[in-house]
Amino acid sequence: MNAIKYFLSITLLMAVITGCKKEKFDDVSFVNNVADPAKISVLFDITQDNTGLVTITPNGEGVSTFDVYYGDGGETFVKVAAGKNIEHKYAEGVYKVKIVGHGISGKTAEVNQSLTVSFMAPANLKTTVTTTGLAVTVGATADFETMFHVYYGDEATANPEPYDSFMQEQTATHNYPKAGTYTIRIVALSGGVATTTVEQIIKIGKQIDLPLAFDDSNFDYTTSDFGNNQSALATDPKNNTNKVLKVTKPAGAEVWAGTTLGTATGFATKIPVSPLNNKMTMRIYSPAAGLTIKLKLEEHANGKNTVETDAKTTIANAWETLTFDFNNPSAGTPALNAAFNYDKASVFFDFGTPGSGKVFYMDDLQMAIQIAQISLPVTFDAPNTDYTVTDFGNNNTVDANDPTLASNKVKKTTKPNGAEVWAGTTIGTPAGFSAKIPVTASYAKMSMRVYSTAAGLRVRLKIEDHNNGNISVETEAITTVANAWETLTFDLTAPFTGTPALNAANTYDKASVFFDFGTAGNGKVFYWDDVKFVPQPSSILGIPLDFQSATLNYAFTDFEGGAVTVVNNPSATGINTSTKVAKMVKNAGATYAGSYIALAGPIDFTKKTLKMKVYSPKVGAKVLLKVENLTDGSVSFEKEVLTTKANAWEELTFDYSAINTAKSYQKVVLIFDNGNVGDGSANFTYYFDDITLN
Repeated sequence: MNAIKYFLSITLLMAVITGCKKEKFDDVSFVNNVADPAKISVLFDITQDNTGLVTITPNGEGVSTFDVYYGDGGETFVKVAAGKNIEHKYAEGVYKVKIVGHGISGKTAEVNQSLTVSFMAPANLKTTVTTTGLAVTVGATADFETMFHVYYGDEATANPEPYDSFMQEQTATHNYPKAGTYTIRIVALSGGVATTTVEQIIKIGKQIDLPLAFDDSNFDYTTSDFGNNQSALATDPKNNTNKVLKVTKPAGAEVWAGTTLGTATGFATKIPVSPLNNKMTMRIYSPAAGLTIKLKLEEHANGKNTVETDAKTTIANAWETLTFDFNNPSAGTPALNAAFNYDKASVFFDFGTPGSGKVFYMDDLQMAIQIAQISLPVTFDAPNTDYTVTDFGNNNTVDANDPTLASNKVKKTTKPNGAEVWAGTTIGTPAGFSAKIPVTASYAKMSMRVYSTAAGLRVRLKIEDHNNGNISVETEAITTVANAWETLTFDLTAPFTGTPALNAANTYDKASVFFDFGTAGNGKVFYWDDVKFVPQPSSILGIPLDFQSATLNYAFTDFEGGAVTVVNNPSATGINTSTKVAKMVKNAGATYAGSYIALAGPIDFTKKTLKMKVYSPKVGAKVLLKVENLTDGSVSFEKEVLTTKANAWEELTFDYSAINTAKSYQKVVLIFDNGNVGDGSANFTYYFDDITLN
């Protein structure tokens, strides 16, 4: 059955093949009847986005293809099929576009058509201008722009009209050489000649801050007057090299007319007033004495948070420094609140009086130097400390230089003829020391260096409660040398006969000294210095760390070239009259050469300010003080400060407020002149002493 099927299929195929016959198609006479190309034209569609994109659509009769010559350079062309178009980008200008139409007969026709491409001016130009100090940052957006140019209005540069270029979503930055008012011009460019321009006036300058003078050309000394006041920068009426602020309170000005210093945002940082740091000073040149000057501080973000106080001029037509105490605000005004962010200040000249044409000059607004209350040890060398003393019984005490070392400040007390046998001097003001003298029932020793004109003279020391003079204890020591310094020690647990006994439950915070006690004044002169509480000797190596013990083992471990030994004090003067100190020699080795000492137990960081006395051969040496865990060196904390004195004792302060007190620290590491390689010379020899927590 299958064989029959295959046979029939083959027979049918043969029949089909046999029946096919080839025919010839070589008659092209129909071409002679096709029309020649004619009526060639072109349509231009220009995209309205300033890209220069043009859609070219050629037309014509009897055309199969077109040659399109763009006309913007060269004789090249692009072929376009009939009924199609092509796109091309042009720069702004006028062009001759040639269209050549090709018929199927091989004949051609052409046309030249003018094309004008003109760009629209950019629209909706928006700029962003940000100033920071002497710098400006410019950004811009616009429709139909290709790029932006910015002209900074800065004629001080080499190019009289400099500009930067930037694209949309970019910015341009420029630094001005000095503060001032500038006109910047921002130009949005199209693809051609059409542009759009905006101008903006900007004020450039660093934001003012304290201390405020008016001499630095980098700062913006804008002021804001109110109540018809008038202010402007001017030349100091007494010094034509100094710039100041001149303020006129003209006729018609309000009684409350004033001037706000700086812009609306005030100072760059908060004014650091507090209950203990509450005074500001300002130099004033006034036309008359007895005029009220009001100084008002406020938060620029909240004008309700204010404090203000007054001062009065005392001289006319001369400079004077007025002090404004914000702990004593003006009557009826808010009290000082240290929680507020005072960062703006206004000055009211001749406050409370209508304007009459008075002219004032002001300069140098700043925080007043805060004078610290006296505290132990009393050295008379610490800066900004009130070393006032109070004489009684006709004593006479003055500031003086050490008779053996002119650089050391001391007190000089004369007991003149007619002075009482009990004549004396109270150390400090009647308020005494800033802290209680740390006496205990079993230990209370104080010392004082004395330079006496004779040996065998009685020197009495009395301590008391400054609030209650009936609470006191006093004792004596005897001078042993003449015309030389010696350290007298006063054991207050053994008071002088007939005087009250020591009571450790009492507060003793005031001290008085009586030279040549019991003898009437006869002109004897005494120099004295370094009144201190003598710390109780410790049997445990820890903080506070000094080097006075004869039994403790001050075992330092040196590394990388450092070498520490305990030696005699090379300069027992100023703030450190200890007999023993530590000496660090930085030999050749690593830049971080130093030494460490392991303490008997963890340091108690209840107090987080470490202090150390240092005697350095140079100013500006980096001193690193680091504490570590005894067994895990990764548990550590360090601070580095710079020396400020050469060949003199000073006390350096290390802020440990950020230390993690959950960890324990038993090692003290010291590196002097950190970052420099030592050579073992005197220039790399340091002394240190009295590492304490405060």
